[in-house]
Amino acid sequence: MGVSTHTLVDCTSPVAAARLFNAFCIDNHNFMPKALPNFVKSVDVVHGEPGTVGSVRQLNFPEGKPFKYAKNRVDEIDAGKFYCKYTTIEGDVLRENIEYAVYESTFKPSGSGTHYTMVVHYHAKGDFVVTDEHVAAGKDNLKKMFDTASDYLAANPQLYA
Repeated sequence: MGVSTHTLVDCTSPVAAARLFNAFCIDNHNFMPKALPNFVKSVDVVHGEPGTVGSVRQLNFPEGKPFKYAKNRVDEIDAGKFYCKYTTIEGDVLRENIEYAVYESTFKPSGSGTHYTMVVHYHAKGDFVVTDEHVAAGKDNLKKMFDTASDYLAANPQLYA
């Protein structure tokens, strides 16, 4: 099993890091379906308390998307550093060649906004190697999702204030 690491998102937002962190990492089961209905239909809490290590959430995607769902387990969360690490442990997003994927999201305060990065470590089955070409569409989708969420929070300054 090989591991391939890719930076999926590396961008900035005018929204404060604490607000983005809370929306994406702590309260995503409420935030995503409301703010990002074109990307996430619903989020089910499968196990544990949302936003805590060991909790599992299932993201269900809208009709017409290439995937139906992803089940994610929170592995590490640091509210003081605005850092979250989680593993996709199940779902058709893994396709037939990926055993699991570990994501690291960091929201770094930058001026009056945030510098956001998301790095993924794909753990492939057998000799399969995940290339930049394999992740290109996902990168575009995640960037659009982040920008949409950022716009939503900017338009709703009372959320996670």
